[in-house]
Amino acid sequence: MDWDAFFKLHDELPREGPGTDGDVLWAAELGGVPAHARILDGGSGPGGDIAALLQVAPEGRVLAVEMHQGFADAVAKRFEDDKRVTARVGSMMREHGPFDLIWSAGAVYFVGVAEALNTWRKALAPGGVVAFSEPCLFRPAPDDAVETLFEGILPDDEAGIRAKVEAAGYEVLGTRRISDAGWEAYYQPQEARIEMLRQGADDALNAVLDEAEAEIAVWRKHREDFGYLLCVTRPL
Repeated sequence: MDWDAFFKLHDELPREGPGTDGDVLWAAELGGVPAHARILDGGSGPGGDIAALLQVAPEGRVLAVEMHQGFADAVAKRFEDDKRVTARVGSMMREHGPFDLIWSAGAVYFVGVAEALNTWRKALAPGGVVAFSEPCLFRPAPDDAVETLFEGILPDDEAGIRAKVEAAGYEVLGTRRISDAGWEAYYQPQEARIEMLRQGADDALNAVLDEAEAEIAVWRKHREDFGYLLCVTRPL
């Protein structure tokens, strides 16, 4: 992967994964997140979920932590006039809290469900919850294109994700699938940027654009086979 080319595509996108404001509101209501909540947006990308998090906790604060400087800069610029939002470059696993809500859209996948939940336990305030979205297999025998997309290592099904949550000593308060609208909110801006970048793209950038288009095509054709599962969890 040419990371310069990857971020040339992704740095201008409004969000870095599928989801809608409704997902945030649903998770927060289920978790009983208070209006004054201290929130960690772990792996925030450019901040696509922060407006909804502030809607959930209008009297609270959001700390957006992101490994990529460009995304953290995008958050800082996007919310430069809102003192409730702080953007930080770093690992979402190194924040100490305490947080009433840890929200992580798609980023737990890179750490592991059990490791993330075990690490975050000590960062949660009493009664705090962790809400995360995770790749999930919806059918036991997906099309070969899905297996290729995941490089031969298929994601867990819902039962497998629940088992990892429970093994970490958490209870599952509820789950729901990220909707088609959530996926299109991520993919449609990406498609527009791909089209814009094609003219004059070098080989490295074209390879990244081709890979992105292939991913979009696989999801649209096989979205009954896989997607993201949003999980709301609390330590036992």
